[in-house]
Amino acid sequence: MNKIINILLIFISVSGYAQKMFSVKYVNQADVKIYVVDHKNQADLSVYKVDYKNQVKGNEGLWYFVNYSNQADKKVYFVSYPNQSDLKVYFVKYKNQSGWQNKSKQHLLY
Repeated sequence: MNKIINILLIFISVSGYAQKMFSVKYVNQADVKIYVVDHKNQADLSVYKVDYKNQVKGNEGLWYFVNYSNQADKKVYFVSYPNQSDLKVYFVKYKNQSGWQNKSKQHLLY
């Protein structure tokens, strides 16, 4: 019975993981280094910036930028060159366009 409860708790915590982001000033403060690409086909992840934190769900490319680092799930630093990045993102105009193109990088945001 305890195993079942533990498995359910793990599943709920992973599936309910929000993507609240904070952009840091220095690279050594970051959990993930991000490069913003010019075209969607160059990206590992297509990101849609939501207006409210209750609009984010899971690890699906819906990001909400918080005002303070202690509110964030991940601290990100935007780099100038693609070879400096852990993850390449493309910001989309519509929510339904968000998502992973390269699922092997998904672990970076868990």
